[in-house]
Amino acid sequence: MSGNLFQATQLEPIQIPDSEVYYLPELPLAAPGRVVLESLIDETPWRAESIMVWGKTFLQPRLVAWYGDNGAAYTYSGVHLHPLPWTTALLDLKARVEAVSEESFNSVLLNHYRDHKDSMGFHSDDEPELGKRPIIASLSLGQERTFIFKHKTRLDLKPVRIRLGSESLLVMKGETQRYWKHGIEKERRPCGPRVNLTFRRIHSK
Repeated sequence: MSGNLFQATQLEPIQIPDSEVYYLPELPLAAPGRVVLESLIDETPWRAESIMVWGKTFLQPRLVAWYGDNGAAYTYSGVHLHPLPWTTALLDLKARVEAVSEESFNSVLLNHYRDHKDSMGFHSDDEPELGKRPIIASLSLGQERTFIFKHKTRLDLKPVRIRLGSESLLVMKGETQRYWKHGIEKERRPCGPRVNLTFRRIHSK
C-alpha cells in the first residue's frame, strides 16, 4: 500500500462535550464499498450471540464476529469472544484505518445489521481489557444508519446523532467512553444491510 495514499485524507473533529470524536466521510478502499460489503457478508462466519442485561438473557439483534491477534480475547455483557485469525481483507482494512487514525489496533469486532430491525443497545466500550481511555475506530459499509450518543450524567445535553454512510470512519478516544453511551436504534422503514467494523486494542492483563 502506498504511503502517500492517505495524504489528502484527514479526520475532522466533532465538537461534543466530554469527548474526543473524529469523523471521515469516506475512507479510501481497495474496491468499491458495495463489493467489500458483499464479500464480508458472504465470507464471515457470523454468530448470533446472547447477552446478559439486568440479569436477563437476550439474543443480540444483529450478528457478530471477532478477529484479532493471538490472545486478543474480549468479553462484554456476558459474551466471551476468542479471536479468529486475521484474513487478508481485514488486514488491508486495518492498515487503512490505522494510516488515517494514526493508531494501532490488534482486534476488530464485526457487526452485521441485516435489515431495519437490527440494532445496537446503548452502552459504553469500557471493558477493562480496552484500557482506561479506549480508542475505537468504527468503519461502516452498506446502508446508512444513525449513530446516537447519550451523555451518562448531564441531562442538559441532548443526544448527538451522526449519520454514518458507507465507507465512513468514526473514531472515539480520550474520555468518550467514560462520559457517553452510544447505540443504533431500529429503523421505522425497511433498509438494506450494513456491516460495521470496530477496530480496537486489547491490552494484556
